Amino acid sequence: MEINFSGQTVLVTGASRGIGAAIARRLGTSGARVAIHYGQGRDSAEALAREIGNGARAFGADLAEPDACASLWAALESSYGVIHALVNNAGIAVQSALSTATSDWLADWNRTMAVNLTATGLLSRAAIAHFQKHGGGRIVNIASRAAFRGDQPDYLAYAASKGGMVALTRSIARGFGKAGIKAFIVAPGFTRTDMAQDFIDQYGEDYATSDIALNRLTEPDDIAPTVAFLLSGLADHATGSTIDLNAASYVR
Repeated sequence: MEINFSGQTVLVTGASRGIGAAIARRLGTSGARVAIHYGQGRDSAEALAREIGNGARAFGADLAEPDACASLWAALESSYGVIHALVNNAGIAVQSALSTATSDWLADWNRTMAVNLTATGLLSRAAIAHFQKHGGGRIVNIASRAAFRGDQPDYLAYAASKGGMVALTRSIARGFGKAGIKAFIVAPGFTRTDMAQDFIDQYGEDYATSDIALNRLTEPDDIAPTVAFLLSGLADHATGSTIDLNAASYVR
């Protein structure tokens, strides 16, 4: 089965490293023009754009700032004209113990929600309006098994934000399908990324692998092919669905 994204432009947020970078590479290999969003990793994002080629470009934005989300989408429209798909991958996982001072715990909560959920909502809103003008499009939102099974007490905000992402995606799928807009959820388990290293450092790799059914941790390249498949148009009747990629650490 060959997937060909020739002539299509896809925004991948948080694509300077980890899962986002793997998704961007996979889409680029299949012919997509990839808009590579980064928060802080400008050098990595620009290097990835050069590696992918085919019109790939890096776009910086602090997704914790609502105005930056609008500016990012405007920059894409100015650069590419028509955008065909959106992958909301950018996310943060802030360790915040319940014993933390309320003001600090709330600041961690608000930043997590801003990046993981509010930015996803704002970019999805912009994409929906754009897709309605251009005959449809697809959205893949990268959630987490934490949306379904919960997370550690220090990561309540992370789990809550990913749960919100699931509800948002299902609502988009149900509300805009007849306008040609499809939306999907990918819910990875623990994946070996730079962001996950903090968790490994805190709890140990044995803890991270203790409840998976396979012999190794999930890697970003294990996630990317499923995202490409969902964006390909071959799975449109799965709109609204969640694809679990967690090595059977959470089975529904």
